Amino acid sequence: MSHLTPQTEIILNSIADGVFTVDLDWRVTFFNQAAEEITGVPAAEALGRPCCEVFKANVCESACMLRHTLETGQPVVNQSIAILRADGKEIPISISTALLKGETGEVIGGVETFRDLSLVEQLRRELHRQYRLGDIISKSPAMQKIFAMLPEIARSDSTVLIEGASGTGKELVARALHNLSRRAKGPFIAVNCGALPDTLLESELFGHTAGAFTDARKDRLGRFALAEKGTLFLDEIGDISPALQVRLLRVLEEKVYMPLGSSKSIKADVRIVTATHKDLARLVEKGVFRTDLYYRINVVRLTLPRLAERKEDIPLLAQHFIERFNRLKDKKIHGLSHEALAIFMHHDWPGNVRELENAIEHAFILCPSGLIQPQHLPEHLRPEYQPGPSLTGLTLEEIEKRALWEALERHQWRRLAAARELGVHKNTLRRKIKRFGLTPAK
Repeated sequence: MSHLTPQTEIILNSIADGVFTVDLDWRVTFFNQAAEEITGVPAAEALGRPCCEVFKANVCESACMLRHTLETGQPVVNQSIAILRADGKEIPISISTALLKGETGEVIGGVETFRDLSLVEQLRRELHRQYRLGDIISKSPAMQKIFAMLPEIARSDSTVLIEGASGTGKELVARALHNLSRRAKGPFIAVNCGALPDTLLESELFGHTAGAFTDARKDRLGRFALAEKGTLFLDEIGDISPALQVRLLRVLEEKVYMPLGSSKSIKADVRIVTATHKDLARLVEKGVFRTDLYYRINVVRLTLPRLAERKEDIPLLAQHFIERFNRLKDKKIHGLSHEALAIFMHHDWPGNVRELENAIEHAFILCPSGLIQPQHLPEHLRPEYQPGPSLTGLTLEEIEKRALWEALERHQWRRLAAARELGVHKNTLRRKIKRFGLTPAK
């Protein structure tokens, strides 16, 4: 039975937002016309039923917003979640909650308003396409300028130098150049020059013949041969030795190379794209990097900004990684909470986009569904973080085990309170306690 006056019901039935109320037993007591249209559930079917049966939202089990409001008295404003319509279609909505009070001020239930975000989601996807080039996503002016230049640069076969800190996406830019070029149907071969010692890198790049050195039992093609008619991406070019710099310069100048142990020159039809996180001009001044090679690879130079210099991209990138991990891990996480997004926007991201991706992947371990909350983030991003034992070298399972145990300790092993903090259902927490063999500290 509705606790609203007839006049209030008339007003609520005339607005575009869905509105419903529940009593203290979570049964629906009012369901306006917009709620019927958005959910596809007639009011006659909704009234008297538990709200979780009507909405089937992705947060009903683990992080019900209305439950949070009724238990804490704190309203929720414009949180994005997803619900299942009566026809089985999942749609995004934005919800706000508040306490429902009687004439004498006592709490008699809760009220929730919600708005269909399907059109907003469609516009967001269109904007997403506008701000995307290949696998690179950005709306920052600096990156949009690079987006505009890439098609022109891709039309030539000139050597390109991509500068930028680790994790800024240098290989993604190199792949985009390849995919936009006339060589797109050819191979894209990437080599991290800083990951191999000089002798191995030379064999890796140019190949070798049988007997060229002790372990060379048969001929082996190098990366130049594998990249024929395509693009060869040399990452961390600033790490190669002076001797290898000479060999690479010859390939760039004469378009030929010799495998180790061979006396026969092989023609190379390969476009070279290089990248570095170092200041090559400074290395040239110090005499560590050859001047002639520097000018050969620096025909076109692109400098990628740090994530801290393009913070307007953080919401776009976070949503991109959330959608990607939803597919990979078969989850239905809808996005970041306002609090988690605020943490992301204030962080300096020394590891750039790669660090952001890792933070989202970490959150997927602890967040079962709904919105990613601050407690789901890596501990160095949490407001209450105090430097402690390093997590380096721990497996994701060990990180999860530690996070669960610390949450339980903070709440004196009150499982319901710990489950609320972690954003998981109490039964899920119980299973994980048993699985990891967690016990209170003595």
